[in-house]
Amino acid sequence: MDRPSERPAGPDRRGVIVGVCALLAVAVFLVFGRTLQYEFVNYDDGLYVYQNPEVVKGLTFQGTVQVFTHIMCDFYHPLTMLSLMLDDQIYGLNAGGYHLTNVLLHAATTVLLFLVLRRMMSLRSEKSVGTAATPAGTLWPCAFVAAVFAIHPLRVESVAWVTERKDMLSGLFFMLTLGAYVRYVEKSKVHPSPAVLPGRTGSPKSRVWYGLMLLSFTLGLLSKPSLVTLPFVLLLLDYWPLQRFTFWPVFREKLPLFVLSAAVCVATVLAQQKTAIISVGAFPLPLRLGNAAVSYVVYLGRMFYPAGLAVVYPYPEKGLPLWEIVLALVLLTGITAGVLALRSKRPYLLVGWLWYLGMLVPNIGVVQAGIVARADRFTYLSQIGLYLAIVWAIRDLTVSWRYRRQVLCVGALMVITVLMVYASIQTSYWRDTESLWNHTLACTSGNYVGHNSLGNGLAVQGRSVEAIEHYQKAIEIKPNYAEAYYNLGRLFAGQGRFAEAIGYYQRALEIKPNLAEAHYNLGIVLDRQGKPGEAIDHYQKALAINPDYAEAHNNLGMVLARQGQSAEAIRHFQQALEIKPDYAEAHNNLGNALGDQGRYAEAAEHYRKAIEFKRDYAEAYYNLGNALALQGKYAEAIGHFQKALQFKPDDVNARNSLDAALGLLNQSVKGTRK
Repeated sequence: MDRPSERPAGPDRRGVIVGVCALLAVAVFLVFGRTLQYEFVNYDDGLYVYQNPEVVKGLTFQGTVQVFTHIMCDFYHPLTMLSLMLDDQIYGLNAGGYHLTNVLLHAATTVLLFLVLRRMMSLRSEKSVGTAATPAGTLWPCAFVAAVFAIHPLRVESVAWVTERKDMLSGLFFMLTLGAYVRYVEKSKVHPSPAVLPGRTGSPKSRVWYGLMLLSFTLGLLSKPSLVTLPFVLLLLDYWPLQRFTFWPVFREKLPLFVLSAAVCVATVLAQQKTAIISVGAFPLPLRLGNAAVSYVVYLGRMFYPAGLAVVYPYPEKGLPLWEIVLALVLLTGITAGVLALRSKRPYLLVGWLWYLGMLVPNIGVVQAGIVARADRFTYLSQIGLYLAIVWAIRDLTVSWRYRRQVLCVGALMVITVLMVYASIQTSYWRDTESLWNHTLACTSGNYVGHNSLGNGLAVQGRSVEAIEHYQKAIEIKPNYAEAYYNLGRLFAGQGRFAEAIGYYQRALEIKPNLAEAHYNLGIVLDRQGKPGEAIDHYQKALAINPDYAEAHNNLGMVLARQGQSAEAIRHFQQALEIKPDYAEAHNNLGNALGDQGRYAEAAEHYRKAIEFKRDYAEAYYNLGNALALQGKYAEAIGHFQKALQFKPDDVNARNSLDAALGLLNQSVKGTRK
């Protein structure tokens, strides 16, 4: 008779598995389906989507080349950016479409997790290694692990935040890599005996699955670099449940994966060292190590009690209390010692615990990227190990209970129900920017990032008084917070209060001299105050920091053109267009500069380009009319002057030029008749 976990998947069994997959997908949509009605939020969604010049063009050949050859959004994750471009191609800037893609990807990852666990467990004895427990099935434990992963409140940040598309894609490829690896093990006919070296008896099919594993892993790394720890997880799975662990053979077969991981680690550090990675001076190594220990414990606690979750947990300005760090280290050491002591009878405890510790390493903050102390999204894949360890421990400990099935069924339903309720509540906070940051500020203290971000959201709504209050609160918490000073400068500049704006921009640059946006905006204000020389200086500084700053090239060209330096102005307009070919304003300005040199035909081509990219661009229609009129093409010029007046009826210059062109056309016609 077949043992429970090794029975062939007959029609009835397959029906149960299909039913479980369907229920998992339904659970995901019950919790996260509401996000389809949600907006973008102002926490990096602009950077990744609605203000990203490549993404808003949709899926193009040029954009595809760009994402594979350039660092975007401080990461090298071309597949993530391609998926966002594809969303724009399909949905435009309808946020609901992007949310739908996230939900679908999370549902697929959840179903794959269940299927991979099921297949993996079928390759081992149904009993735990070293025990003589009564046989117990694995289908429902696998289903429960997948269900908790699917609807735990800690998943909300990854699924409900469009920017975290990288979690969704890397999670999917993580599961595909695990699945391909399990099939490779299955097809290679490798046994746990040390006498048989992994891969030596591999069949052609096993090599195919190995290749698919490498491909899936590569695609995962191209979605999110933090997947570098996946080879380590495969080694753990060799120990349990696959029971094929002989160190050198199983390590050797994973060398290509470790090489890929090492290469991605180096590339990520090089990509982020000028932007995202924080210096040791800002966050000393002892503080980072202490925060890492505390974070491990905090994530563990929030797995059991997921309340008070926020999108940002900034480093406390005064550091962490020593007692917290010591207590965290004692707890982590105690758990590690415990799972090591139980490794013979309960190997899944060691595997699950090391999975959790290892997969968090890239995000635990020893190499600090960004200003957050921790983030819920970092638990997306790491906590699967804990779920496995806990569920398998319960499975083994209750195997002899008389009413085991009934008790576990009721307990599982209660846990899933509670998690779904908490996750639904947490998801509701992501409906818009204001709701997200108000909740974050309610859950945290000293959150200068939250105050600054809420200020940005309020400023967009025209609620400047409230925005100023939050910017000032951010500065009160963190007096050297350059971004808050910069945002105050932008707000006052928008109100025409240039003197105050200059003061805040200058303060931001004192704190953070490489803030290119502050140099750029300070240049705008100085230019408006009639100080072109100082404006040029700040535009040039912005370009020294970010040579690909198309707007800075354009504005610098405008000032230079007014100074009579048309050749230099043309060079900057052309550079702006090399960076951003659909930059309508730069095409218009380049047309003006060429027109000043009497190159009217070339100027007309750029005016036409400006109109192509911005159909209601009244100024470009007017300028095109002038360029055509100067070439004697009065009939064409009249049409463009009329277009300019259609979009800007009170344009006196366009009206006068239209009248003049009509008069010249009449004279031309009369002269022809004579």
